[in-house]
Amino acid sequence: MSQHPNSGRTSSANPRTVRDVVFVDGVRTPFGRAGEKGIYAGTRADDLVVKCIRELMRRNPSLPAGRIDEVAIAATTQTGDQGLTIGRTAALLAGLPRTVPGFAIDRMCAGAMTAVTTTASGIGFGAYDVVIAGGVEHMGNHPMGAGADPNPRFMSERIVDPAALNMGNTAENLHDRFPAITKARADAYAVASQEKLAAAYGREQIQPDLVSVATMKPGQGWTVNTVDEPPRPGTSLADLATLKTPFRAHGRVTAGNAAGLNDGATAALLASADAANELGLPVKMRLVTYAFAGVEPDVMGIGPVPATEKALRNAGLGIEDIGLFEINEAFAVQVLSFLDHFGIADDDPRVNRYGGAIAVGHPLASSGVRLMNQLARQFEEDPSVRYGMTTMCIGLGMGATVIWENPHHAGYGTAVETDAAHSIATHTTTSAAPETGAEA
Repeated sequence: MSQHPNSGRTSSANPRTVRDVVFVDGVRTPFGRAGEKGIYAGTRADDLVVKCIRELMRRNPSLPAGRIDEVAIAATTQTGDQGLTIGRTAALLAGLPRTVPGFAIDRMCAGAMTAVTTTASGIGFGAYDVVIAGGVEHMGNHPMGAGADPNPRFMSERIVDPAALNMGNTAENLHDRFPAITKARADAYAVASQEKLAAAYGREQIQPDLVSVATMKPGQGWTVNTVDEPPRPGTSLADLATLKTPFRAHGRVTAGNAAGLNDGATAALLASADAANELGLPVKMRLVTYAFAGVEPDVMGIGPVPATEKALRNAGLGIEDIGLFEINEAFAVQVLSFLDHFGIADDDPRVNRYGGAIAVGHPLASSGVRLMNQLARQFEEDPSVRYGMTTMCIGLGMGATVIWENPHHAGYGTAVETDAAHSIATHTTTSAAPETGAEA
């Protein structure tokens, strides 16, 4: 089969075969609290993306910038400093060659995750060799829902419940649907998230993937931000018990058991396995398969359940085959509903080992790559795990799941895994696959 001499692509004169897609590297900015007092007040969203792209290039000097085939950057509110086809503008601002194209993408909270799966499909198909995919959300500059104009038919024709347009209300609805998930249980999960993140910081497991961001504020001068702003280490159950329930009187969702409103950006390098080998790029994970699913918008937090079931079917795996879970913690109840469905304990050591969005923050469209960064580092630390999962709920009633394989596992590349892994071939060629901070 003839191939491009440099890229390893299949010639268009011959039938295409789906290629393995690998996660080479990922970085993110420290996450900040949205608002005038947050670390990124006065900072542009596109500049946060630029920092991530430049850091990826610095960390991978064997990659010629001209070999990047696409830059896909997600943002939920695509206007102002998050508009103007931000994938292309960020690529230009980062100093990539003008021959490198880019585009913008939106799937609300799963924006960066969709940027990854969309460009990964292009790699698998042979259209790309190397891509940059990520996301940004500056919720201080662009509050969630700002400028949106929902069609009145949503209400008049009862296409969605009014609660579906407020993510906090959808979380309260999940508590209604699953009464075993009490506020006390959600608070306990939230405290554990804070504790796990603090422990991960103490072990230097978070810092390696953070890019420092210098910011300037009038009267304060320059500050170099090197750590996340949202975490509240030392949070106790007693602290959370006193918080208000802003979405419902005597409700169960609070600012303490939900992700906050945050600013931040992420970016990842993906490549075909052949291109990574040719260019001397590291392989941190291999993409096995992915899936998106829709659910009732008024209980959008249950979205990861059908998405995961679909992804597992695509891969020929069972939930018992997943050794690590990175679940976005938009709300504690959302994670707990997932765990209950699959019979996983609240404190299962496979789940969010470094803590999650309740502690570290959730800048909407950027969060998918944060999950991937953390899973990749855990793969390196724990070669006993073969398969891991990144999953999240999505506003307006969706879920997303990506299954990854650990290259450090002894079975990586064996015939048994190949049969499951290449299920992405069927998924890609037959279906052409292209939130939620709590208001506190």
